[in-house]
Amino acid sequence: MTTDSAEITPEIVEAHGLSPEEYDHVLKAIGREPNLIELGIFSVMWSEHCSYKSSRLHLKKLPTEAPWVICGPGENAGIIDIGDGQAAIFKMESHNHPSYIEPYQGAATGVGGILRDVFTMGARPIANMNALRFGRPDHPKMKHLVQGVVAGIGGYGNCVGVPTVGGETNFHKAYDGNILVNAMTVGIADGDKIFYSAATGVGNPIVYVGSKTGRDGIHGATMASADFGDDIEEKRPTVQVGDPFVEKLLIEACLELMATDAIVAIQDMGAAGLTSSSVEMATNGKTGIRLNMNKVPCREEAMTPYEMMLSESQERMLMVLKPGKEAMAEAIFSKWELDFAVIGEVTDTGRMVLDFNGEPVCDIPLGPLADEAPEYDRPSVNREEYRAWAGVKALENVPESTNIGADLLKLMASPDLASRRWIWEQYDSQVMADTLQKSGGDAAVVRIHGTGKALAISTDCTPRYCYADPYEGGKQAIAEAYRNICAVGATPLAVTNCLNFGNPQRPEIMAQFTGCLEGMGDACRALDFPIVSGNVSLYNESKATGGGSAILPTPAIGGVGLIEDHTEMTTIAFKAEGEAIYLIGTANRGALGGHLGQSLWLRETQEREDGLPPSVDLDAERSHAQFVRKLISERKLSAVHDVSDGGLLVALAEMALAGGIGCKLKHIDNHFAAFGEDQARYVVTSAVADTIKAAGIAMTRIGTTGGTAVKGPGFNIAISDLREASDSFFRDWMED
Repeated sequence: MTTDSAEITPEIVEAHGLSPEEYDHVLKAIGREPNLIELGIFSVMWSEHCSYKSSRLHLKKLPTEAPWVICGPGENAGIIDIGDGQAAIFKMESHNHPSYIEPYQGAATGVGGILRDVFTMGARPIANMNALRFGRPDHPKMKHLVQGVVAGIGGYGNCVGVPTVGGETNFHKAYDGNILVNAMTVGIADGDKIFYSAATGVGNPIVYVGSKTGRDGIHGATMASADFGDDIEEKRPTVQVGDPFVEKLLIEACLELMATDAIVAIQDMGAAGLTSSSVEMATNGKTGIRLNMNKVPCREEAMTPYEMMLSESQERMLMVLKPGKEAMAEAIFSKWELDFAVIGEVTDTGRMVLDFNGEPVCDIPLGPLADEAPEYDRPSVNREEYRAWAGVKALENVPESTNIGADLLKLMASPDLASRRWIWEQYDSQVMADTLQKSGGDAAVVRIHGTGKALAISTDCTPRYCYADPYEGGKQAIAEAYRNICAVGATPLAVTNCLNFGNPQRPEIMAQFTGCLEGMGDACRALDFPIVSGNVSLYNESKATGGGSAILPTPAIGGVGLIEDHTEMTTIAFKAEGEAIYLIGTANRGALGGHLGQSLWLRETQEREDGLPPSVDLDAERSHAQFVRKLISERKLSAVHDVSDGGLLVALAEMALAGGIGCKLKHIDNHFAAFGEDQARYVVTSAVADTIKAAGIAMTRIGTTGGTAVKGPGFNIAISDLREASDSFFRDWMED
């Protein structure tokens, strides 16, 4: 066998991200010393990003099944049945490290990658979402990062012709040195035209389609599996470069070929590129694979098999075709001006064999690369030890608010609550002409083309809750996504997630991870809201100059629900004068008084980040949501908004701003009632209030819509002042 000329030294092994113990595992798996190509393949396949070696053990505990789930975790994306022979296919993924190093391309290729995960299964993408976390606005890099990430998301999504319809954006010092860019795509497919990745049929041809392979993104998966050091600028070549116009051609070519019977299996080349796609296809099909590296389309001179296998160049797919279908498939891809090459075949050996210049340069068993990859049960502190480490205790000595109106204006102008108009106006939310509700409400709503149905989509997480109490924070992340979907009138069906955490080799970080997953799992089971796909992003820490340490634990949740009749959809905007305003749900201190631990009011007005987060009553979440959905289906509610960040008064201010109509409120006479962040609560308005029966659900009338201000006991804030406060943050920051 021809081997690479480089000697495999301990330094080379370390540079490939493998521990000495893992390298010993490699030696035992293949029975000899690997060459450089083989070492590189093991390196990326056993990276945290590809193998989930620190998280697989715990991910198995999450609920993933329901009668409407067609395919749960393990494929490119999750699939749910939405009736009428149709399926929704969706997933969320991270592109955190690349986006910090090169924000435009990092974010753009994150969008491109998640689009491929969805359309590779036979779906036409209908919506993009995102969940973004940035550091302090006054950090010297942060404006550049925000501008680059938003431009990258908009630049890719707009050009590829898929609407970006919503998301969330938050700021905290914990993300100074490691921002989070989580991208989500939802697509629609016919239930009988879904494609999977298992390569079967010995002798079937393996074809490469899309763009040519370059040297961009080599070792991107390994880079994404380590925290940042002072050498961050040296990692810039590991960031991929995307081309949304090629992606659009690739979508159309793949969907055209999928309309035939030519495809046996299909997989996009994402993290670890040609390596992961070929290994996963052969492993899922319980077969082997042989590739001729001389056949791989390359855009750079003298590329080596090592570079070809580890490149993460974008807009590429790998397929297994039925014999005899090659010419027909090539004609389709040629029509769309894309590369097409038969580069190998399916074998029955259970091995990956790579040939180059007529000689084998790699011959390794597939089992150790995937199914037998390392799996770790990392040490974790218990809940009491974690709470002591985090310094979290019950909230004490809460000062009184001296001016509720002034506090409201300050909150509305804060980075976490200010209008995101500057962001979402850069996204084309209307392309495809099916967007019914975009950024600014509780959930985005996209019509299923040609039907009366619509999908509701929401991304949610409250990292400060997850830090203070990972279990309750995990529950709340699921519950808020559930509430937001219910608030527009949809039935929540399933969840995708992106689990962003720090270094799992730290017991405190592992406690965050396991605690959040336990809370998420309990909430999903209680709410019949299974997790069907997702991504884990670990080592989100920075030792680089100006950076902090670990991010806040951030299990971003992407929820999807179904509206059977989109004309029943509700929005947050007050609709008319003189309508009754109700609060559904209670709070810890009575009908209105609320929980201020870990609240935005405490942080923004008192400069304190302490206390326990609000507890989540899952029975109340379920019953209150069912009640709200029932009233929406009976067309008795004109506006609905869940109560979350900032509490009740912020929710009311957002409803007034959305509708341009004020309100006169009662009972909200202290800062607990105004800004408490108790869960399982909704604000609703009704023109037929006398027909609403609470049926055991706590419901309090708190006011009436009308006027041009938000008025209450001791405060009177004009809508124009609220709007100025809400618009000021991004406007002033970006114009500075």
